[in-house]
Amino acid sequence: MRKIFASLDIGSCSIKLVVGEIQKNKLNVLSCIDVLSGGIKKGFIVNPESAELALKDAFSKTEEMIGLPIKEVLINVPCYNLECFISSGSTTITHEDKTIRNSDIVHAMQGSVYNKISENQELVSLLPTRYIINDEQPVENPLNMVANKLTVNDVAVIIPKKNIEALIKSLEKLKIKVVDIVVAPLADYYEFKSEETDKEVGAIVNVGSSSTTVSIFNKGILTSCEVIDIGSSTIDNDIAYIFKVSKKDANYLKEKIVVADLHIAQPSESVMLEDVNGESIRVSQYDASAVALSRLNEIFNLVKKQINLLTKKEISYIIVSGGISELSSFSSFIESVFGPKAQVGNVSEIGARHNKYSVALGMMKYYNSRLKMRDAEYSIFSLDEQEEFGGAHKRVNISDNSLLGKIYGYFFDN
Repeated sequence: MRKIFASLDIGSCSIKLVVGEIQKNKLNVLSCIDVLSGGIKKGFIVNPESAELALKDAFSKTEEMIGLPIKEVLINVPCYNLECFISSGSTTITHEDKTIRNSDIVHAMQGSVYNKISENQELVSLLPTRYIINDEQPVENPLNMVANKLTVNDVAVIIPKKNIEALIKSLEKLKIKVVDIVVAPLADYYEFKSEETDKEVGAIVNVGSSSTTVSIFNKGILTSCEVIDIGSSTIDNDIAYIFKVSKKDANYLKEKIVVADLHIAQPSESVMLEDVNGESIRVSQYDASAVALSRLNEIFNLVKKQINLLTKKEISYIIVSGGISELSSFSSFIESVFGPKAQVGNVSEIGARHNKYSVALGMMKYYNSRLKMRDAEYSIFSLDEQEEFGGAHKRVNISDNSLLGKIYGYFFDN
């Protein structure tokens, strides 16, 4: 079965819907759509009608590109009041040959959160940190080992149910099934992770339109997360106010001429615009960059303080993502704030080479890793649809059956 996933990244400024296929542990982008958002604030749906119109637009454009309807997606959800806690669960190995299987690992992890999550909370992820067989022997990978008992230490990631309920309802109205939920920090980590990050303590920073998420990872495990209520749209507001131009023109200036290093900003390079009074105005690269950098410094000084509040451990890396990180000379800027341990995330997938897609791409990589843990297969398209997608001339309806059975199913399916 071809492993074809669809991921939906819902932001205040835009909605990204990406379809990708995992082949030989590499993600290939099949479709990448970015549409203006509506009715959404800081990841929450505040106007269902406007949000559903924007979502419908994203799905319609994707279906035009793919040639098949998208009826199942992974979604990212707001990180507000996200919590992480350490837990442990065990299971007895009942197979005749006493060989540990993927299902035994899942059963032990199920037990680790049994009766530990309140009714108003939702489990987002369980990340194993340690395996112990027969109550005495720690092992790196217990699969196929012979034992009577398996214990799994893990970190559970939970969020309030209110973070996801309205979004799921809106998608249900569009007859879209949510296969699983993912938080942006995990998605970003899986998009940018390396052998080095899997061994070290570091921070992932995603600057969104209306908020900035700061997350701490310890050897690939999410340990803490905080959302700062300020994002890149404040730069648009500042530019619009200072130069008395529309928000649309302010965004244009930010994306087209602003550089994140005043040393290379050119006073002679400028753009002619019409201000809100209808008068012509010339805005130089230097002046626009100075306004943007003033706000960027404020945002990243808050980020720096937040990292210090979230962990007392030594940070080995800081990866910054989000659309604003595509600004020219942004690497120089974050190095001036954090030093050489900071770097800009690098989205390398052909067809989506922009950091605004990091969460959508990372969701698929993260979800694929969870499927491997379950030794399960999944695709948004049936086998017949996969043949059609590959060029066959047969049209069928997408099945309503889901391999995972229900939302968030890989831990709690029957």
